[in-house]
Amino acid sequence: MYFRTLMNYRKIKADKLFDGYGFQNDKILVIDEKGKVKDIVPLEQAGDDIETREGILSPGLINCHCHLELSHMRGLIPEKTGLVDFVFKVVTERFHSEEEIINSINAAEEEMFKNGIVAVGDICNNTHTLAQKQKGRLRYYNFIEASGWTPSVSGMRFDRARSVYSQFQSSGIKNKSSIVPHAPYSVSENLWQAIQPFFKDKVISIHNQETDFEDEFFLSGGGDFTRMYRLMNIDNAHHRPTNKTSLKSYYNKLEEAQNILLVHNTFTGEEDVKFIKNTNRHGSENVDNSQQVSCTYFCICVNANLYIENALPPVELFRKHNCNLVLGTDSLASNWSLDIMSEIRSIRKHFPAIPLEELLRWATLNGARALTMDEELGSFEQGKSPGIILINENDLTIERLI
Repeated sequence: MYFRTLMNYRKIKADKLFDGYGFQNDKILVIDEKGKVKDIVPLEQAGDDIETREGILSPGLINCHCHLELSHMRGLIPEKTGLVDFVFKVVTERFHSEEEIINSINAAEEEMFKNGIVAVGDICNNTHTLAQKQKGRLRYYNFIEASGWTPSVSGMRFDRARSVYSQFQSSGIKNKSSIVPHAPYSVSENLWQAIQPFFKDKVISIHNQETDFEDEFFLSGGGDFTRMYRLMNIDNAHHRPTNKTSLKSYYNKLEEAQNILLVHNTFTGEEDVKFIKNTNRHGSENVDNSQQVSCTYFCICVNANLYIENALPPVELFRKHNCNLVLGTDSLASNWSLDIMSEIRSIRKHFPAIPLEELLRWATLNGARALTMDEELGSFEQGKSPGIILINENDLTIERLI
């Protein structure tokens, strides 16, 4: 009988099993001593020595957008300042002692580990997080951020980003890295041209339509970003409106990327969603994208949107158009915690019609696919080591099993 071949494996049964795709009831998860998946089998085929748990068994969670290097800024910036004042405070108040920064990074990663997160898409402007990542507790896709709105600084900013990228690439850690634009309003055309050759076959992340005046800036040249440039003494004279939305103004620059990760999308409109859907790199939530060469993902960071703008992204609009959705936490400068399950609780509060099964798929398999880590993470499939968490179905708290 089949159960005889499972005698040396660990077998776990819970009230429900979420395999990354959907719920499977009355099934047993079979793993080896290191947490690698052997199989999912019916109860009658599992044999003896079954561990029984209360709750939902799930693969580990994927945080597709984080700024781990800002962890020392926890609680320093007031809530609901709006994006311009938030960005200004981050830029002017992020400089603390290296010891404080490093200690905060370590503590924040520990928080993510305890919260069941197994992989992170992490924004990097420096190498402060590198030593912690070399410990190998979590998997990372390191998004080395390039920014510089003034054309004259593009060379210097590119050199800095390339230097950080090189240090991550040569570190020997089992992570992936790419050079990415910070946001459409912070990357000059010169800087775009410098970083575009680094997009090929990479995951490229960009902060997208995080505020309601981002589109205004590209459509007409107006809006509150002009105040931000004045606050930072940045020359904005070179800017020429494109007469298009922010997303349509830059999206074609990312055509060489393997995956595109649009982050926040708090004020993305339906025409832009249709624009993405009509590209040849659009993936749909309810189809198998495992063989898809490239895809665009919308990363939702609900708690950060509430913290900064007191606004919510149009989640139901994305669902209406069958978009690929993933979840992120942003940073401890803009969120109360680095906890993907807290993001899920907030989404359920504001969008109660969304099934838990769908939200878990965003937080597991979709996230792994977005970060091109789905060969190992995101689902309970034979040969994968996705981590294992136990979710209390009543309050959505987590116990990390592996």
